[in-house]
Amino acid sequence: MKPALQLRQSQQLLLTPQLQQAIKLLQLSTLEINQEAARLLDENPLLERIDDNANQTYSGSSDAQAPAQESPEAAPSDSAAQDSTPEWGEASFSHAANASPDDEDDGYQEVASERPNLREHLLWQLNMCLLDARDKKIIGLLIDALDENAYLSQPLEEIVEIFPAELDITLDDLETALVQLQHLDAPGIGARDLRECLTLQLQAIPEDVPGRDMALRIVGEHLDLLAARDFAKLKRLLRCDDDALRTAQDLIVHLQPKPGMAFEHRAADYVVPDVLVEKVGGIWKARLNPEAMPRLRINQVYANILQQRGDASAQGMATQLQEARWFIKNLQQRFETILRVAQAIAQRQRQFFEHGDIAMRPLVLREIAEQLELHESTISRVTTQKFMLTPRGIYEFKYFFGSGLATDAGGACSSTAIRALIKQMVSEEDTRQPLSDSRMSEILAQQGIIVARRTVAKYRESMNILPVNLRKSL
Repeated sequence: MKPALQLRQSQQLLLTPQLQQAIKLLQLSTLEINQEAARLLDENPLLERIDDNANQTYSGSSDAQAPAQESPEAAPSDSAAQDSTPEWGEASFSHAANASPDDEDDGYQEVASERPNLREHLLWQLNMCLLDARDKKIIGLLIDALDENAYLSQPLEEIVEIFPAELDITLDDLETALVQLQHLDAPGIGARDLRECLTLQLQAIPEDVPGRDMALRIVGEHLDLLAARDFAKLKRLLRCDDDALRTAQDLIVHLQPKPGMAFEHRAADYVVPDVLVEKVGGIWKARLNPEAMPRLRINQVYANILQQRGDASAQGMATQLQEARWFIKNLQQRFETILRVAQAIAQRQRQFFEHGDIAMRPLVLREIAEQLELHESTISRVTTQKFMLTPRGIYEFKYFFGSGLATDAGGACSSTAIRALIKQMVSEEDTRQPLSDSRMSEILAQQGIIVARRTVAKYRESMNILPVNLRKSL
């Protein structure tokens, strides 16, 4: 065949950079949005943060100078946000918060002292002991071998092989050092398994404490029976009554199976809600949270310079100006979409806000997408890592979505409501005769909700509720 050239026309969907940025911003969390805004503020001189103490702000597509008072287009009032989606100008994006960015310089900040970690605490205890240098060194080596739960999970026989021969450390030395380590502080540290950990803690309790001796027998010989809640067999083997077994069990359950957890440094996770939901005039309405919205605008000084210069050297600044405008506009659109979705959720789940989880109705992404004339993928992005503050607490948007199960009346009951009913039944059950999954399924059926036993088990496990045999008590 002879080579030939052909001309064809075709249509192809391409995502513009502006649309790609809009999609990216929509799926970011509040923390990530503020990080992205901080990054662009560092990179783009045409973008600046609005200072609450500034004498003027700017609004309008032409980047013209505006009066000192912020216009409604720049920062929507709470009442406007409740009734409709807010209107913003192109050049500014702000909220009505009154906190000054310089507040942190008004005085000295209180800095909390850091708690010592497990190793630091044990080494401090070791230095307080009247031991010779060699013993302290061996105990220090064992401290380094502890895991995060303060267990010595590696056998002593393996540890002694690691040490260089010139240290002349024997297995007997390690066993002696381990006993000394276990008696430093916080009983249970340095145990090799759960049984030894609990035994060390019980041995530290005064001998005249009721139930101590029986608790030691249970931990040493019948810990598996206690875990299985086989109280009948325990009473038969220990030859005791309910009261004596209950006293010993109470001692055991108050022990710490992971002593190292007391020294963990866990940073608190704070959630900044994107919207606030409250009842206004008998209607549940959503409004944007000002604290979650970056306060940005076009830098008017640079914009005026760019407007006065028309040479090729200003091309780079023109590109940055366009990028800044895109970012502000996409940021506005992001929060407008979040507010619309939040308001739609508040309307659909108003019974939840009135009565709690038990009144949650079935809801899927498609329903909100059809109501707002948006794509399901957009609703999915909006409901991920977005939170609303309600009188009942802070909830992720996704919490309000769930499938439903049929009822005898021909309606549907949401999975969240069924979980709430299961949790309520478990909290009110007789712990000596707890409800089985089959029995809870029967109780739900009596209320007109058809739920299979395996579905009850799945919901129960999702709420970390123990099975019936492990919920039984004396």
